[in-house]
Amino acid sequence: MGTSNRVKATPPARYTATAIALHWVVAALLVAGIGIGLVMTGLPNGITKLKLYNWHKWLGASVLALTLLRLAWRLGHAPPPLPPMAAWQRRAAATLQAALYALCLAVPLLGWAYSSALGFPLVWLGVLPLPDWVPQDRALAQAIKPWHAAGAWLLVLLAGGHVAAALKHQWLDRDGLLRRMAPWRR
Repeated sequence: MGTSNRVKATPPARYTATAIALHWVVAALLVAGIGIGLVMTGLPNGITKLKLYNWHKWLGASVLALTLLRLAWRLGHAPPPLPPMAAWQRRAAATLQAALYALCLAVPLLGWAYSSALGFPLVWLGVLPLPDWVPQDRALAQAIKPWHAAGAWLLVLLAGGHVAAALKHQWLDRDGLLRRMAPWRR
């Protein structure tokens, strides 16, 4: 039988296991936090609403902490190289990633500020009291609230763009980009 002229492609470089775990845990926490945020705001006052607000705040504080950890990890661990793509796609990817990191910090910080301004302390997982970092002030709370909501919606929009771009690379470009961050090995 003849030999194939095909050269087996080398698998793309992957992010570290820590970076992959942090990526997917933050993604899951964001989905849960957005979902809870949508549900809790429509509920009448009561114990269920209070529980959901606490869970929402715990998820936000966790996203904030894990994003800081992820950024610290990234400082010491360069990401794997991107597959060949147009320069505008590289710039768009870098811009989108920077915006996602910024929003994963800003949205929880705005939520924390909103909660502090309302006079509702953040007690992470019901165990660790976190300091209020803005004074209690209802007018300040009302000024912060729309920024938190707008930031959350922008985060949803950009995360959707991030997912769409990853799927485009996986199914249309078939360039192995998604395997860099996939939780499974292939």
